[in-house]
Amino acid sequence: MLDDKTINIVQSTAPVLKEHSKEIGKRFYKLLFEKAPDLLNIFNQTNQKRGLQQEALGYAVYAAGEYITNLDAIKPVIERISQKHRAIGIKPEQYPVVGETLLQAVKDVLGDNATDEIIEAWGKAYGYISDAFISLEKKFYEESEQQPGGWEGYRTFYVDKKVKESDEVTSFYLKSKDGEAISSYKAGQYLTIRAEIPGEQYTHIRHYSLSEAPGKDYYRISVKREDEHGNSPDGIVSNYLHDQIQSGDTLQFSAPAGDFVIRKDNVPIVLISGGIGITPLLSMLNTIAEEKLSRQVTFIHATSNSKTHAFREHVKELENNFDYLKSYVCYNSPTVEDKKAKNYDKEGHIDLNFLQSLLPTKEADFYFCGSIPFMEAIIKALNEWEVPKEHIHYEVFRPVAMLGEEDMNL
Repeated sequence: MLDDKTINIVQSTAPVLKEHSKEIGKRFYKLLFEKAPDLLNIFNQTNQKRGLQQEALGYAVYAAGEYITNLDAIKPVIERISQKHRAIGIKPEQYPVVGETLLQAVKDVLGDNATDEIIEAWGKAYGYISDAFISLEKKFYEESEQQPGGWEGYRTFYVDKKVKESDEVTSFYLKSKDGEAISSYKAGQYLTIRAEIPGEQYTHIRHYSLSEAPGKDYYRISVKREDEHGNSPDGIVSNYLHDQIQSGDTLQFSAPAGDFVIRKDNVPIVLISGGIGITPLLSMLNTIAEEKLSRQVTFIHATSNSKTHAFREHVKELENNFDYLKSYVCYNSPTVEDKKAKNYDKEGHIDLNFLQSLLPTKEADFYFCGSIPFMEAIIKALNEWEVPKEHIHYEVFRPVAMLGEEDMNL
């Protein structure tokens, strides 16, 4: 445990670190990659270019200081990050260099304001928090390796087939190259790919939600092609998968991970997806259908139009086969053909009025996934409806959103 003096120093200086969080994050990564350039193979370089990881790191330092005496308050955040650390392959021996670099970044940014006493206190705090992560990650490593079909590190899979789901989305059916059994997973979890792309200096690691129910002899991920738009560069890995990977090609994945899973409860389930955010929710929907759960399910999907709408016919088929399932579609840019066919339920975006028109009650578990603006709109609607936080569940793969609700206005 930390002594009172250390706690007081950390908590009193946490707001200062928050104020300078972006600068600390930028300085940290510059120093880290100079000290340990091999870590460039682990960190998402696209997020680095967009400044997302730098911002996330700086805020994480502040949050850790604020909750230093009550880590249980941010336990869901710690678990979410630990799941991703296990999937990526972060090891205990990597924590010391990160801690040393972080303290150096704080000193460099704060200058004379970062006294030896302050740096010493934050060093103790970092050790305390890193122990919590290491302990939890050890548990996740053991679980993933020891379960039937589990494995350590990355395992080679081949693409059994490649299926186009919409103008933007393609599914990849993956089978183990060694022919051995593969571990099961919980609906809503993801696979982590380590892509070695020709012409790229570093390996690229990405998380992709599993889009099929568990229990098969294959995994399925469904990937949206991410073309350059605005300040967002091309999706290096998504374009690689779409353009270069064909049936029979091999890819490397770590074992399934993630905490975005269906709670065992008796209330109705509401699944809300935006664009490619449909993937984990489709896994949940397929699982519910296969297990014949008796809970009422409402599936709401938002996308541009029928050309970008993946899995439309599949969801409609499930709805026709199961009385407890109702599905709805929201298009923000319907085509002329869409308008003629009237194949959607709302033009525009999902809002509170739309949700209330579909749902008889707010007494439900809400699961959602999509872009940051989409998720902020959904959480705003649910908060206005006064849905309890314990009934709100989401998945997002942007670093800043791993830190907790404050970062996304959640």
